[in-house]
Amino acid sequence: MVDRTRALSGTIDTVLDAALAAHPDAPAIDAASGVWSYAELDDHARRAAGALWSLGVRPGDRVAACLPNDLDIVAAFHGAQRVGAIWAGIGEALSEPEQKHLHDICAPTVVLAGSQYKPGGQRSIDPERWAQLLGNDHEVPELTHDLDQPAGIAFTSGTSGTPKAVVHSQRNLLLPGAVLVATRGWGPELRKGDSFPLTILNLMVLSTLLTAQAGGCAVVMDRRDLEGVAEWISSRRVTVWNGAPAQLYDLAARPDLDLGSLREVWSGGSDTPDALRKAFAEAHGLVPRVTYGLTEAPTVVSIDPAGAQWQPGTSGQVLPQYDVGAYDDEGRRLPPGVPGELRLSAATTGPWAGAWTPMLGYLEAGTIQAPEPGTIPTGDIGTVDDDGWLTVVDRKKLVIIRGGANVYPLEVERVIATHPDIAKVAVYPVPDDRLGQRVAAVVETSGAQPDFDALTELCRSELSPYKVPEIWTRIDCLPVNAMGKIQRAGLYELVDAHRRSGRDDT
Repeated sequence: MVDRTRALSGTIDTVLDAALAAHPDAPAIDAASGVWSYAELDDHARRAAGALWSLGVRPGDRVAACLPNDLDIVAAFHGAQRVGAIWAGIGEALSEPEQKHLHDICAPTVVLAGSQYKPGGQRSIDPERWAQLLGNDHEVPELTHDLDQPAGIAFTSGTSGTPKAVVHSQRNLLLPGAVLVATRGWGPELRKGDSFPLTILNLMVLSTLLTAQAGGCAVVMDRRDLEGVAEWISSRRVTVWNGAPAQLYDLAARPDLDLGSLREVWSGGSDTPDALRKAFAEAHGLVPRVTYGLTEAPTVVSIDPAGAQWQPGTSGQVLPQYDVGAYDDEGRRLPPGVPGELRLSAATTGPWAGAWTPMLGYLEAGTIQAPEPGTIPTGDIGTVDDDGWLTVVDRKKLVIIRGGANVYPLEVERVIATHPDIAKVAVYPVPDDRLGQRVAAVVETSGAQPDFDALTELCRSELSPYKVPEIWTRIDCLPVNAMGKIQRAGLYELVDAHRRSGRDDT
C-alpha cells in the first residue's frame, strides 16, 4: 500500500530534503555545464531565491525564464518556488511575437532572459547581471508555503489556436512524480533524461521534481538530434528517457547506437504508431512506454506499465490518481469502450483517491479564472476500457465532417504512418461546397516522392471509403512545436501555398 501522506508530505521548497539527508553528495543534476550534487543544488537554489527576493519578487508574483537546458534554469525554478513565486517558461525557439505573447499573458515581475529571449524590456535580467546577483548571497525571510498555492504556469501547446496559461498548484506539480516514483518502484538509481525544453512546465515536473522524489538524478539534455541524444544516453548512463515519436523513429533505424543503459523509453507528445513500438523494440530491445498527457492535468495521465506489456492502439493505463471516462455531448458518462470526449476527475478509490485536485484555472488579465465545476474536458475523443487502457481516437475540435459523417484525422494518420516511406503525416479538412469538407493529407517522407496511388490503396484497405484522403501533398518539413506535435494551426493555408507554388506534386 502506498503511503500517500508521506509521498506528499511537503511543499516544493522541501522537495530536496529527503535526498539531502540521505545522500547530500549524490548527483542531483547532470547537465551540459557540469554535475551538481544535492548539496550543491540546494545551495544554488538558496542563492537564486535570494537573488529573486532582492529584485522585489514576493509570494504570488510571477517569474518567467527563457533559458537553455542547463543547470541555471533548474536552480532558478527551485529558487522561485522558495520565495512562493509562480513560475512560467518562455520557449527559446519561439519567435519574438510568440515570446512577447506569453510574456504579456503572465506579466512577470522578472524575466530571466538568456541569449534567445528576443522582446527585452526593463524586467529582463541578462545572464551577467543574474550571475552578479547570485554572488551577493541575499537572504530570504522565513516563509510559509501551502500545497494548494499557485506554483506554475503551463502554456497549452497552441497547435490549433492561441496558447492559454494554465495555473497549477504546488500539489499538482508534485503529485505526478510522487505517483510515478511509487508505482514504478524508482529510487536513487534513477537517471532520468529529458531533451525537451525545461521551459515547458511539464518537463520541470518530470525532471528535477520527479528525480528529487526518487533521490535520483535529472539528466538535463541539451541535444535533440539523433547522434546527440544517443551520446547523452550512453555517456551519462541514462536509465529512463523521454522522447518524441519522431526521435524514436530515427533511433529505431539505428540499431548500431548504444542505448544499453536504458531501462525505460517513453514516447509522448503525439501519436505513437504500433509499428514504431515494434521497430524500436527490434532495434534496441525495449518496447517504448507510450504516454498520454495533458497540460491541464498536468503531465502524464496514462502510461504503459513498467516492463513490456502494452495493448495495440492504446496510450497506456490511466494513472491511479485519476478517474478518466468518455462522455457524450450532454455530459453523460458512456460505458467502458464506447468513444466520447475524455474527461478527467480525481480517483475515488484506491490509495491515491482524492489526491488530485483540478488546475487552479486559466490566467487572464492577471487574474486566475477558476475552471467550470465538474470533470475537466480534455478535448480528445477516446475510450477507456474496464482495465483502464486509454485509447485516443482524435481531437474533438479537429473532427472532419464529410457529408455528415465524422472523420477523425488521427485514425487516418495511423494508417498512413504504417507506410515505410512516411516520416510524418497530417490529415486535415478542405472546404467543399457539396460535402462541407473533404479529407486531405500532407506527408513528409524519408526519401523520394511518395506513391500517392499506393497510399490511397493502403487507406482503402484499412478504412471506410469516406475516410480515405482525396487530396494528397508532400512537403519537405511539416511544422512542429517544441514537443514534436505538428502545428495544425494554419496547416491548410501552408499546404495551399505550397501547392500553388508548384514546388511539389499533388
